[in-house]
Amino acid sequence: LTIPGMITISDLDKLTDMLAAYMLPSAKEKQVILETLDLKERLGKLSIYLDKEVKKFQVQSKIISKVQKEMGKTQRDYFLRQQLKAIQEELGEEDELSAELKELNAKIKKTKMPKNAEKKALKEIKRLKTIPPASPEYSYIRTFLDWMLDIPWSKKTRDKLDIPDAKKILDEDHYDLDKVKEHILDYLAVKKLKGKARGTILCFIGPPGTGKTSLGQSIARSLNRKFIRMSIGGIRDEAEIRGHRRTYVGAMPGRIISGMAQVGTRKLF
Repeated sequence: LTIPGMITISDLDKLTDMLAAYMLPSAKEKQVILETLDLKERLGKLSIYLDKEVKKFQVQSKIISKVQKEMGKTQRDYFLRQQLKAIQEELGEEDELSAELKELNAKIKKTKMPKNAEKKALKEIKRLKTIPPASPEYSYIRTFLDWMLDIPWSKKTRDKLDIPDAKKILDEDHYDLDKVKEHILDYLAVKKLKGKARGTILCFIGPPGTGKTSLGQSIARSLNRKFIRMSIGGIRDEAEIRGHRRTYVGAMPGRIISGMAQVGTRKLF
């Protein structure tokens, strides 16, 4: 065998040993070749091992080629987007993404959210400008901003603390339950006298269908507040109530925030 730039090898034994030493990565396979004394058998085994290595290299080459192709497509898309952006800037036009971010910016300032929340939201919008829309991070930030806009930061109902009217509503919605109604009216009366007081929990105990939820609805109606029913039976993770961290895939806010966004007011019952 003559290879340009290399020595001539005429001894098949030496050629077999050299090919095994340089072409086979496994020490076990090299050992098998060295232990086989019959030349024909050695060449047969070497041929099988080399064929396996060739197939392995072909698969690896195919994967590398595919990855390079995908990377090339991503770089090409980025380059074309940058060119499009530059052309639109020269023409004095605004691309769709910039218009969308500008609209988000205006909505955030319009919601009258607290300064620290507004600062955080505007910071996330700045991050969006530097992230490609196809990136998963873009989707996470956009979902976060959408939820911030859904929260009723400044919207709230005006409380109505009219004890006779509350009694009328309770009597309309529920028959009997006089002791329960009396306790509820006491709670409302104390709330009316004290004005801004610490939140109090009313606990109703009883089997299904005895009016626990509907009593809550009646209290909410008498106070002119929105009512949210939040069932926590079977919940094992407090994140279901509190909300998930943004680092998790598909992270969502908790049930309290979701309820506020659903009814569109800060004051719930």
